[in-house]
Amino acid sequence: MADDGSLSGAGDFAPFVAQGPWWGGDLQTVRNTLRRRVPSLADHPGERLAFRMPDGTGDVLLGSLHQARSEGNRPLAILLHGLTGCEGSTYLLRTAAFLLDTGYHVLRLNLRGAGPSRAQCRFQYHAGRTDDFRAVLAALPDELVGSGVVAIGYSLGGNMLLKYLGEAGEETPLAAAVSVSAPIDLAATAHRFHAFRNRVYLRWLLARMKAEATAPIAALTDRERRAIAAARTVIAFDDTFVAPHNGFADAANYYAECSALRFLGGIARPTLMIHALNDPWIPGEAYLRFDWGANPWLHPLLSRGGGHVGFHARGDRVAWHDRCAAAFLARFASPTCSP
Repeated sequence: MADDGSLSGAGDFAPFVAQGPWWGGDLQTVRNTLRRRVPSLADHPGERLAFRMPDGTGDVLLGSLHQARSEGNRPLAILLHGLTGCEGSTYLLRTAAFLLDTGYHVLRLNLRGAGPSRAQCRFQYHAGRTDDFRAVLAALPDELVGSGVVAIGYSLGGNMLLKYLGEAGEETPLAAAVSVSAPIDLAATAHRFHAFRNRVYLRWLLARMKAEATAPIAALTDRERRAIAAARTVIAFDDTFVAPHNGFADAANYYAECSALRFLGGIARPTLMIHALNDPWIPGEAYLRFDWGANPWLHPLLSRGGGHVGFHARGDRVAWHDRCAAAFLARFASPTCSP
């Protein structure tokens, strides 16, 4: 293992070296919040796409499609944000700009009830709501998918993407995928948030979760609104609201059923899984314990540093995880690719 990164099973990538003064997992994590400067997408005007969910709710997911200017046969890249994120999240904008310049068409997808989709959704995404992503893939226009489709998921969106891939197996239309800082063990992640060192993170995230859940259009009962207001921890929020609202017995059942860890064996497309072992939110033990040799489609890329969806690298305006993702997709994004 190098000083800053451990590269395992995913090809020849340079190890991650942090950009000063953003040393340590916490500063790497909060940099996107403290410094929101992102590359402009003005050269790639967005087109609004709407995906009506086929489950009878009337909910509509919205996404921003950007066409690359360069001619070529790069696939469409779908970007999936994390918890309380949306198409406007800094990390999504940075990835979109980089991939567009590289020649990919990009769809920044808002999960159910997130960002611009909130006004058109009575219900909301959760860590295991893979039917929504499956419906989006099925509804993509033919002209967008002629060169294939790939996906990159961040944090909760990464867990959802991995769960979907495990469920779909060889039936997925995706040629390759990348997860970044995915909480593949949801129970361990929820408990990590309640560590004393993370108390500021917890207050910040829980406030955002509550605001998102109680948007005016949300289909909530009075009991659910009281449960949301009373929750003082992420586990309580999941136990009294998210789990029962989505058909799970409790938080433990929700975590067990939706954690990507139990679905990794079913993945049958080249999948790069990037994670920093100093992520303050998501413990790395599940990544370290997993038997990567059991599924040759999986390519772990574990770094000592990088924080949570941080990876702000020395001497590079492009995030390290974006460089690695692009290199991986260029190598593996072929419908006929084998492990």
